[in-house]
Amino acid sequence: MWFHFGTLWDATMPTTITLKNIPDDIYARLKSSAELHRRSLNSEAIVCLESVLMPGRQSPAERLARARELRAALPADAFRAADIDAARREGRK
Repeated sequence: MWFHFGTLWDATMPTTITLKNIPDDIYARLKSSAELHRRSLNSEAIVCLESVLMPGRQSPAERLARARELRAALPADAFRAADIDAARREGRK
């Protein structure tokens, strides 16, 4: 679509927003999270928005944390290497 002043509008171009009146504690948490993940504030804000608005998408760190939680909840002898190998062999029959 062409605008009257001669520029082309690209429908795939990302939208820009400005956030105002962000509470200091929220800003500080966003900033420290961005530093921890080695992202810009903008990138960290996008990741945070995606995690809330598109919850089906999990970061690798979130998946790994969940896998560790599940593993920790299992009894220590729940899955021994010999049991896993036996199940694999049985599944191939």
